[in-house]
Amino acid sequence: MARSLGGFLVLLIVALVSSSITASIFQPISDSHRSVALELFAPIDGSFPSLEETYEALRTFEVLGIDKKAEISGTACKSVLETLGSSSSTLKNSFHALKVNGMLKCEINEEVLEGIVSKLQAAVSSASTLLDFYYSIGGLALIKDQISRDVYLGDAEGIFRSIKALSQSDGRWRYSSSNPESSTFAAGLALEALAGVVSLSSSEIDQNLIGTTKNDILKLLDSIEKYDDGAFYFDEKLVDAHEHHGPISTTSSVVRGLAAFAAVAPGSLNLKSNKIVGLAKFFLSIDIPGDAKDLFNQVDSLAFLESNRVSIPLILSPPATVLSLTKKDAIKVKVNTVLGANGPPLTVNLAQVLSSGAKGASITENQELKYDPESAVYFLDAFPESIDVGSYIFVYEVVFHDPEHKKVYATESQTRVPMFVTGVVKIDNAEVEVLDSDLGTVEVKTKLDLTGENLVSLSANHLQKLRLSFQLTTPLGHSFKPHQAILKLRHESKVEHVFLVGNSGKKFEIILDFLGLVEKFFYLSGKYDIQLTVGDASMENSFFKAIGDVDLDLPERPEKAPRPPTQPVEPYSRYGPKAEINHIFRVPEKRPPQQLSLAFLGLTFLPLIGFLLGLLRLGVNLKNFPSSAVPAIFAGLFHFGIAAVLLLYVLFWVKLDLFTTLKMVGFLGVFLMFVGHRNLSHLASTSSKLKSA
Repeated sequence: MARSLGGFLVLLIVALVSSSITASIFQPISDSHRSVALELFAPIDGSFPSLEETYEALRTFEVLGIDKKAEISGTACKSVLETLGSSSSTLKNSFHALKVNGMLKCEINEEVLEGIVSKLQAAVSSASTLLDFYYSIGGLALIKDQISRDVYLGDAEGIFRSIKALSQSDGRWRYSSSNPESSTFAAGLALEALAGVVSLSSSEIDQNLIGTTKNDILKLLDSIEKYDDGAFYFDEKLVDAHEHHGPISTTSSVVRGLAAFAAVAPGSLNLKSNKIVGLAKFFLSIDIPGDAKDLFNQVDSLAFLESNRVSIPLILSPPATVLSLTKKDAIKVKVNTVLGANGPPLTVNLAQVLSSGAKGASITENQELKYDPESAVYFLDAFPESIDVGSYIFVYEVVFHDPEHKKVYATESQTRVPMFVTGVVKIDNAEVEVLDSDLGTVEVKTKLDLTGENLVSLSANHLQKLRLSFQLTTPLGHSFKPHQAILKLRHESKVEHVFLVGNSGKKFEIILDFLGLVEKFFYLSGKYDIQLTVGDASMENSFFKAIGDVDLDLPERPEKAPRPPTQPVEPYSRYGPKAEINHIFRVPEKRPPQQLSLAFLGLTFLPLIGFLLGLLRLGVNLKNFPSSAVPAIFAGLFHFGIAAVLLLYVLFWVKLDLFTTLKMVGFLGVFLMFVGHRNLSHLASTSSKLKSA
């Protein structure tokens, strides 16, 4: 048990230290997202509850590279045709039907599409709310690619101004002019609608309107919120919102709006790259959502971020946070887009290594990581010479070295990754000594091999001291201070005493003065096992081992001295199997011979025989038994009741208990009273008739 306790202390220290350097390591979209998407977007009988959910499933499958169109297209296209062909379909339903049709390419009559164009153009002209503008303009932008002729807005600039009139000074938008509340989620819808107006305009929109919209975007980004790990997100701040939207859906709406407007607006939006990367980090930080809507928003937003015109975020993801000097691990990092594709050719530098525990100078010069095109991994195959065991913060810097990039990429200027560097710590000059308490002279001195199995046996009295010392050295020759160095003495009565081993410079040493410890040791003389525990998260050869024993001769315990604590009962002895109980039953008492028992049984029948003889002696006969049917029945029942009572007596003697017998006698008594009364009444009536005759 003591050994397991020491091992637990080592593991506990390692776990605590490891958790103290945990960082947010973001990983791009993986196969896990694909398996979860197949579970969350599972059609029922080949269909989804609504066209909106159908589009979300198709879009998620498309981004993740899952081909499910053939399975969904049959029922989905049927719903699309019904929705677009119905004159009563709402703008929202028509909008989502066109989205689904844009992905499935359903066979729709040109005349139906022409009718939808007219319906949507009329809706744009009469629109008064942001949602009306969003669905009608979005529908026209979708149908533009699904019809043979060009689709334009009649007064595009006027419509642009109408939507712009709903904007607020902080970059957010109102849903309608009659609603004073502004919304961040609505800002994303408005930017998508404005992008649709620009794409449907037959002439160039006033650049002043474009410029003020860009300023609105910058104001909106000023309200962005940030986590400690560098993730940026938007949150809805409506007090009386018609429909609440959480951070995922709100941020997703803004990302769609930004990507849509940046795709059609002339010039650049001047968005800071760290915010683009921060938005990507936010969606990657939620891991794999368990809700279909959240998964769609995550995947769809990351797809827009990866294809936007402003800058494409790149994610640097180190594969490991523990490196071993002993095994000569290489420092490897990987740069991916948010959807998991390999990034462009880059230069990745190990900019600096900040020590946070081990000795040695921090590395500040750049060291370029090599690129392996086959595995798409950047690696540093040799540690910097100043790296020793301990905890560090590795700072990576991604540099774009190709000026002819057609795409603009964004990444953090520096990525800080906490790491542990482990190694084998050398243990030298280990020895244990017994000293004279007064003069300090060495009585016994023994060398220890803490890496071997040798044990020492010592003896001492209360006037002597025990000294243990050793040295710990890192692979680079620096003195090493572990997180724990513990000496334990365990008496043969299982009483334990734990001492912390201190260090002075390069040497670890502890001196136990037994004269001052006699009360702590409860004056218990006898054999004490000596155990040493040295452990650290960076120390690959942490150990907990027995180094020997010491036989202590302590004074007799004074009368008022404290007694040793009661040792806990071993769980195995408390809950384990108990000793088998062998029980011997009492020897049966001696019984009478069988012949005597049978004779006694015969005697019990004598009263019955006497009763029958008495009846014969009295001249009992059946002459007076009633001849009429009803009186005969009651007479028979009376005699049956008498026989039942006699049988009950027999059963009581053989089997029944007193309480059961009394209950049955009660029922039979009532029965006999009734039939006996009728029987006696008949006899009395017969007797009176005879006398009168």
